[in-house]
Amino acid sequence: MAPPNGAAADLTQPLVDSHLHPDPLPSPKSPPPPPAEPPHCGSNELENVLSDSNLPFAARFRRATAIESKLLFHLAAPAVIVYMINYLMSMSTQIFAGHLGNLELAAASLGNTGIQVFAYGLMLGMGSAVETLCGQAYGAQKYKMLGVYLQRSTVLLTLTGVVLTLVYVFSRPILILLGESPEIASAAAVFVYGLIPQIFAYAINFPIQKFLQAQSIVAPSAYISVFTLAIHLVLSWVAVYKLGMGLLGASLVLSLSWWIVVAAQFLYILYSSRCKYTWDGFSSQAFVGLGGFFKLSAASAVMLCLETWYFQILVLIAGLLPDPELALDSLSVCMTISGWVFMISVGFNAAASVRVGNELGAGHPKSAAFSVTMVTSMSFVIAVIAAVVVLAFRNVVSYIFTDGETVAAAVSDLCPLLAVTLVLNGIQPVLSGVAVGCGWQAFVAYVNVGCYYFLGIPLGIFFGFYLNYGAKGIWTGMIGGTALQTVILLWVTFRTDWDKEVEESLKRLNKWDDKKQPLLE
Repeated sequence: MAPPNGAAADLTQPLVDSHLHPDPLPSPKSPPPPPAEPPHCGSNELENVLSDSNLPFAARFRRATAIESKLLFHLAAPAVIVYMINYLMSMSTQIFAGHLGNLELAAASLGNTGIQVFAYGLMLGMGSAVETLCGQAYGAQKYKMLGVYLQRSTVLLTLTGVVLTLVYVFSRPILILLGESPEIASAAAVFVYGLIPQIFAYAINFPIQKFLQAQSIVAPSAYISVFTLAIHLVLSWVAVYKLGMGLLGASLVLSLSWWIVVAAQFLYILYSSRCKYTWDGFSSQAFVGLGGFFKLSAASAVMLCLETWYFQILVLIAGLLPDPELALDSLSVCMTISGWVFMISVGFNAAASVRVGNELGAGHPKSAAFSVTMVTSMSFVIAVIAAVVVLAFRNVVSYIFTDGETVAAAVSDLCPLLAVTLVLNGIQPVLSGVAVGCGWQAFVAYVNVGCYYFLGIPLGIFFGFYLNYGAKGIWTGMIGGTALQTVILLWVTFRTDWDKEVEESLKRLNKWDDKKQPLLE
């Protein structure tokens, strides 16, 4: 799909034409009344404020900021907690492994970042198809379709999980083939074997997560995540230190924790009144139109995988340096910190996707444009604060993960690059969320290929190996790719014609109604 063209939405423009989103006439076939406090009901006020030409610009901006901030807070804050705690489960597993020894830390890092992130990116990316369709369908009040999208995505992701299992089973020869140390590859494979059940938890969790987020139901997932983290920490301590199960025990506990999250969220869907209009029970429609749904899922997966695999490749390349254990340990610490802060941006990513998708489905172009500005600004400010904190504690931060002084010195040396990465990650994930809300996945995939794989990685290899800058050189080159991608997405988003995006979203939903296939233009 080509990127949108045209000028950015202006606060002084008139409201979108009524024929783009006519008020539904009461009839026996009208949709049921919406669940309590749907997200688009609050944004009606936002659209009216932004369209009120009788108000001075400053007054409109103040009122719109207050309305949007409230909407974003209720979405982003719980989403940040969910993603951060889910990531903290993986990080804590890595910490338990790191205190077993440097080899175990390197193995857990390679298994987690080299293999597990491969599956995570693929499954989360495919699950993002639900995010686009559910967000726009919910904004258009086509509630029953959300449950069908959820089930269809789960079927596709489960089939994908079967294929991914082969990658996990043959992880040792794959890592050795990629040039990793046989000793580290063998230990990493043991860790990865315990993560096989996690693959199928991903297959169910990500569609459920997007299904709930599209309805602004995020807080229950946050409570579930907090509860599961407490169980995870206790079970990890018992498995690793009391039962002596080592790397395998740590990864098995991580898999179990993800299944606890899945079970709790599904029970919520079954018994919560907030999902009674969107979950209508299991349906045979889950197996209908899988081809069309796969196309959107594949585009979503490619877009996200190209991002998550980008820094995964950084770790794999670092394993080819002269001192691979030190390089992997120092990068592991930095990538873990980056990933933790990145979860904040991912929370804003979810909020941006939901807000934009809901507003486009509801026919509110001004609200969609204003939401993009607000969520990007908020995420950027938080990222800058995180970067400053990392620089302030650069000499001691590695001791959270390992006791080695050599690793601490290497981490301190990498922290300036980590700070730059954190700032870029405060913008880029949010813009990706906007792309998901609009259905631009295919376009962003092309941008990612060019910026990451034709610029970032070649530059990283050149700086790291040919100029002998090591891990710093690899990371510097790859930051260049991320910076270019961020600039392109900023420009495309700024140039978006939001009235046209409303039309495209309504065409997409109408096409589903006519042909029973969720295809994108």
